[in-house]
Amino acid sequence: MRHRQKTAKLQRTASHRRALLANMACSLIEHGSIRTTLAKAKALRPVAEKLVTLARKDTLHARRTAVAFLRQKSPVKQLFEQVVPAAAGRQGGYTRITKLGFRRSDAAPMAIIQWVDLPGAPSSDQTEETA
Repeated sequence: MRHRQKTAKLQRTASHRRALLANMACSLIEHGSIRTTLAKAKALRPVAEKLVTLARKDTLHARRTAVAFLRQKSPVKQLFEQVVPAAAGRQGGYTRITKLGFRRSDAAPMAIIQWVDLPGAPSSDQTEETA
């Protein structure tokens, strides 16, 4: 029984899944929104939300913890300097997942995950026009 086991395995080993989510979180921080499968977007959401919650503390320990997870310094700097100030008035729900339909090649459900308050990220109106 899978009681209280909410981690989506995504058919990967634990180390591969951790690396995948770290890379996707870096891409989300750098670009503001990313287009991926719905399952990966749903797995990324708690990771991204916890990173923003960690970054709101703005301590040296928080920075080092973020660098340890993301393994890159530039997204951590961008997280602390751009993403967190944009989400300062929000107590949670920093990301938005918008469903796009199905991928033509394998019919996988696709989605866009983006920051809710980031000014550079496209809004849901712009997302619908480009999709």
